[in-house]
Amino acid sequence: MIRDEHDRNNWVDCAKAIGIVLVVYGHVMRGLFNAGFEVSEHYVLIDSIIYSFHMPLFFFLSGLFFYRSLEKRKGVNLMFNKLDTILYPYIIWSIAQGFIEASLSNYTNGNVTFTQVLSLWEPRAQFWFLYALFLVFIVSTFIFTFLSGKHALAVFFVSCGVYISAPLLLDSSPLLFIANNMVYFSLGVVFSSYELSKNLDSLKSLLLTMITFLLSQYLFHFALGKHYTDQGAESLYVAVVSIIFVVSLSISISRKNVKLVTLIGSSSMAIYLMHIVAGSGARVLLGKGLGIQDTNAHLLVGCLAGLLLPLVAVKAFNLIGFPYAFSAPISRWFELFQRQFVKLARIH
Repeated sequence: MIRDEHDRNNWVDCAKAIGIVLVVYGHVMRGLFNAGFEVSEHYVLIDSIIYSFHMPLFFFLSGLFFYRSLEKRKGVNLMFNKLDTILYPYIIWSIAQGFIEASLSNYTNGNVTFTQVLSLWEPRAQFWFLYALFLVFIVSTFIFTFLSGKHALAVFFVSCGVYISAPLLLDSSPLLFIANNMVYFSLGVVFSSYELSKNLDSLKSLLLTMITFLLSQYLFHFALGKHYTDQGAESLYVAVVSIIFVVSLSISISRKNVKLVTLIGSSSMAIYLMHIVAGSGARVLLGKGLGIQDTNAHLLVGCLAGLLLPLVAVKAFNLIGFPYAFSAPISRWFELFQRQFVKLARIH
């Protein structure tokens, strides 16, 4: 059984590690495909399997600790915290990566303009996740300010209905971001509220969830002939089943206490923010610098660069004592500004 708080957090880091490895692999492989490299005939299938659940997994993991944080911080303070940890890195790293891409567009696959980079209300590249997550946090904070954790299951079922009907009813990007991802976030709240992960802590549950995962992916992609972009009840089922399998697998891995896995998982935000630049840089260096055109070599080096270079960057930021790379106390600055403004208003 899962023994204590540390063990629970450890399996979450393992799940993040699985998710971020899939993210890096998926983006590196897509980069090679878009650059004209010869890829496997199964590329589209593998890509669809990965994308059917790897980002829903991160929304699920974000929802796990949401209600506990809401009870601790309360609504306004929680949202201020998300300004610091979600909105801030979204703005900083969207601009940083965007300026690099726009400046080096002659050497990369993209055709990014500086206008697109500064249009932060229209998220681009991998940063859509932070944009969507911030919106989901806002909606969830509002909902669970009035509802207790015992209503999480009801919120999840309503979110399922919204997800399934969203393609027919919505055409606004912000609303679609919420509708498409709230369901997985609320699933995380359900898991936490009912402590469902305890039911996945056995070899039997691992085998059962693995079989269910493989069967659901087979039915979705082969029997039904669908692609991950075909949103509906089937894609929702596949994502949920896949998430449950990853949870069981992560609990099993966490028992081994593999430090590299834990490190990658605990650094998943940094890797997510920097892996595109790292992986693309590796591809340009290998291809244009060294003249290497072997797909497997590019895939291996690109994935290693996307995973390891951000870890090196995190270490460097820590060594130079720069704490604002991935979060900053901007909410505190807002509060100080507000206090000063009130003081000045009283004086005048």
